[in-house]
Amino acid sequence: MVIIQKFALLFSILWGLGACQGRTSTPREAAIAPDRAQDCRTIRHEQGTTEICGQPRKVVVLGPYLLEQVIALGEQPAGFGDHIAFHQGDYDNPSQQIPYLGTQITTQPVNVGLAYQPNIEAILRVKPDLILAPNSQKSQYEQLAAIAPTLSFDIVDGTTHLQAIAKALNRTERAEQLMAETEERIKSAKKNFAIATANHPNILVLAAESTQSFRIMSHNESLCESLVKDLGFNFAYPKGFKEPDANGAPAMLSQETLPQLNTADSIILLGYNWDISGLANMTTFDRHQVSKLKQAWSENVIAQSLNASRAGRVYFIPAYLCLGLPGAIGTRLYLDELKKQLINPS
Repeated sequence: MVIIQKFALLFSILWGLGACQGRTSTPREAAIAPDRAQDCRTIRHEQGTTEICGQPRKVVVLGPYLLEQVIALGEQPAGFGDHIAFHQGDYDNPSQQIPYLGTQITTQPVNVGLAYQPNIEAILRVKPDLILAPNSQKSQYEQLAAIAPTLSFDIVDGTTHLQAIAKALNRTERAEQLMAETEERIKSAKKNFAIATANHPNILVLAAESTQSFRIMSHNESLCESLVKDLGFNFAYPKGFKEPDANGAPAMLSQETLPQLNTADSIILLGYNWDISGLANMTTFDRHQVSKLKQAWSENVIAQSLNASRAGRVYFIPAYLCLGLPGAIGTRLYLDELKKQLINPS
């Protein structure tokens, strides 16, 4: 597992977690109450397979991309661990403590630490009957699985883990409905973007905290890029750019090489800011995530010389939105943000 660094914690889930490993069932998982044995499902996930019996009532969720699926399926978390410690203490007011998803949470989840560094004591306090976790080291998985049946998922395939989680929660019909609704939403949006893609077809998506360096996002890495491609845009990569393989290092640009981006009609900048000292609540989350990058871009002479900047087609979107929420809810929110900025700017 990649060492989680302060400014790249969210991105590490996409750019280098270790490969999945096999597992064996723990005694906790093997002990099935007789009255639940009639309703058992075998769930395949990154660490192998796990049997879930009955209807889970207390679900601990580690990571926003898994919380998104739980909420979309109509369930609520009993415990939650975010990728960034945006809030200390339990989530007694989720709408002001959890980005984007908090407004849809009706419980008061126990704060179980960070997704990749969970607080085991806090999880034990919840007494969960299901844990949803990111794919990480085998030792950590086994520690969680000793507490309750645990399903482990990568972020990169939202459809796959939606179906698996739905099976675990007895919500398979809802999952099928969500996938159909999302597909239809994207098709409809593509029509709305037809003029934009015809007039300004070439686009580039970059992730950055400031203008010192930029991470080039290729169209096959996450929702941030794949959705833009689905809408009909072409990716205007810099000359010589090669898409990294699954285990490759991210492609980076320095500010000195920004002139290579002049083939792009438009640029989407995915901003992030893990300094939470200036974040009072989730009402200002979007602005908090992109304001530092937006100001740096406006003051950078090289950035301002680009064709996209001079044409007013540089757009700032929080990276957390599309990197952290690759499912149905994130797709809807990301589409809304793209429409607001690219089609209907105020």
